[in-house]
Amino acid sequence: MPTVARLNIAPVRSLGLESRKEIELTELGVAEDRRFYLIDDGGRLVDQLIAGEMVQVAAWTDPDATVLRLTFPDGTVVADTIGLGEGVETHVYGRTAAGHVVEGPWAEPLGAFIGRGVRIVRADQVGGTRSKHPATLVSDGSLDALGAALGVGAVDARRFRMLIELEDGGPHEEDSWVGGRIGLGSTVLSISAPVPRCAMTTHDPLTGERDLDTLRGIKEYRGQVDGKHLMFGVWGEVETPGTIRLGDKVRVLG
Repeated sequence: MPTVARLNIAPVRSLGLESRKEIELTELGVAEDRRFYLIDDGGRLVDQLIAGEMVQVAAWTDPDATVLRLTFPDGTVVADTIGLGEGVETHVYGRTAAGHVVEGPWAEPLGAFIGRGVRIVRADQVGGTRSKHPATLVSDGSLDALGAALGVGAVDARRFRMLIELEDGGPHEEDSWVGGRIGLGSTVLSISAPVPRCAMTTHDPLTGERDLDTLRGIKEYRGQVDGKHLMFGVWGEVETPGTIRLGDKVRVLG
């Protein structure tokens, strides 16, 4: 059965991924994952589709999101405790995220790096801008199938920014779990649906540059759902919270 090869979180939405040896998964997700996001001076979301180079900046926070640390490509580190300012609501792809603007030293250097004014927002709840689907999974077999369709060999799974990357899986084996349940570590996940993909997957996960037409590849060999959606990987809902570690094996529970 497939096993856990990598665990990824993004403390700040669209900034660089942080790989973990283990995660604590709650009904709302990993406490540190996507707890912060960026808005512009007009209150609009700023993400990787707007400023791809954001992925070059690494972020870290604690489970209570009381400290934030950003590390820039030149080695500059900006870290401090969190102060909260005004409350805001932000439109996020059909959802509304609620949070408070973060007061501290991070926004100015981050805005200078991406070339636009930004404010950092701490989401009010664990799970950040998510309203559901706290876990995402993809297998190496699916990535190999996409690479073959594009004629490029290996495709870096980090393009898809999935929480859980699996190895030793067959092509789209994870799709066979939709509608059922799996055990992973001490968690039980209900696999609810395939994940619709967007243009962020065309970006290099380390530089943010658009360099691979993943969407064309998915469309050519998998087709579209309902004439518009391109699916890759699956969503998981947390039935039993717990710990997931590298090397944990998938247990199909039916």
